[in-house]
Amino acid sequence: MKATPLSNCERRFLLRAIEERKRLDGRQCYDYRNVRISFGADYGCCIVELGKTRVLAQVSCELVPPKPNRPTEGILFFNLELSPMAAPGFEPGRQSELLVKLNRLIERCLRNSRCIDTESLCVVAGEKVWQIRLDLHLLNHDGNIIDAASIAGIVALCHFRRPDVSVQGEEVTVYTPEERDPVPLSIHHMPICVSFAFFQQGTYLLVDPSEREERVMDGLLVIAMNKHREICTIQSSGGIMLVKDQVLRCSKITAVKVAEITELIQKALENDQKVRKEGGKFGFAESIPNQKITAFKMESAAVNTNNVEEQAEEIITKADPPSEVFAKPILHTPGTAQIGEGIENSWGDLEESEREEAAEEEGESEATAFECQTMETEDTSTMRETKKDEPIVLSDSEEEEVVILEPQELPRKTRTQTNLKQENTSKKAFNKRRRKKRAA
Repeated sequence: MKATPLSNCERRFLLRAIEERKRLDGRQCYDYRNVRISFGADYGCCIVELGKTRVLAQVSCELVPPKPNRPTEGILFFNLELSPMAAPGFEPGRQSELLVKLNRLIERCLRNSRCIDTESLCVVAGEKVWQIRLDLHLLNHDGNIIDAASIAGIVALCHFRRPDVSVQGEEVTVYTPEERDPVPLSIHHMPICVSFAFFQQGTYLLVDPSEREERVMDGLLVIAMNKHREICTIQSSGGIMLVKDQVLRCSKITAVKVAEITELIQKALENDQKVRKEGGKFGFAESIPNQKITAFKMESAAVNTNNVEEQAEEIITKADPPSEVFAKPILHTPGTAQIGEGIENSWGDLEESEREEAAEEEGESEATAFECQTMETEDTSTMRETKKDEPIVLSDSEEEEVVILEPQELPRKTRTQTNLKQENTSKKAFNKRRRKKRAA
């Protein structure tokens, strides 16, 4: 993990606060953060929140051949994943030193403590046993990953149900949940890890360190214990020397915290089992608070519809009078209009010189259009005279003669052509006046 290092000012501030027995989140030195457990729709799926640290646990199983040296015992497999989704310092697909240390500590806490009866996972000795796989995914990292992972792991194992199996001769039958109820795992006890952070070579002690406190700590002590006050595993890291009294003091604190967490886990499992039997809603969707945007249900509020007309009249009378409204549009120049209050349109206002130039251009355009029209009419008349006198013959053969008849609506075409020319000249004159106005 490549976390961003703290500055010297932040480091001094944190150490000074620890010396004064103060923490950033307002806790005391021996206080544990709030633990929240929520279950998924399937058995063996849960999310544990330790403050802002979140861990998702999922348990699965399959029938596999047993290990040669232990033919009558099932197989337990544990895997913890640290993704960049939890913290930007985690690198995907790489076994970091922190990840290896956490995986080994979880294995010692859950496997070496013999909390699960592995012999009950045997189906056929030497041939088929159940392999239980526990996958832990860190969703958000805010310190003390090992405690959150150990709680999530033991809760998921207690909540998990494996399919029921029957053996008849050499035939093994695995029943679906609809055919037979799944069977829970045989768990003897629940080991839970509690972490202690030491500062200034063991002078100061904090329980359940946060992410910033972990950056400035000198050493870490992790104790795994069950509610019977049996120590399952203990590990010290950081290279600090601890006195016997410090270890005994930490073990006493661990016994108190483990008893509280174990009671919380048992209540959560009982509530989930009760809701499933009653057929109510369960899972992650039900655990979302209703007062958030992501809520799936909303309380309906009654709307009073009495005296609606009277209330509407009161609102209208109290409201401000409307602004002046023009009933008819104001026509400044032909082709323009203004409705309401706004800047008057001065597009049609032309100066006297511009008006004189426009009149001259219009006169020229009309003269040119008239000349073009007269020339076209003369051409058409000459064409008609020639066609009346001499018919057009394409071939001199005796069999057939092809004659091209003149079109009947020829004058219309000439009129449309003259109209198009007049429109083009008028457009050119308008564009010229517009450019002169913009230049002025």
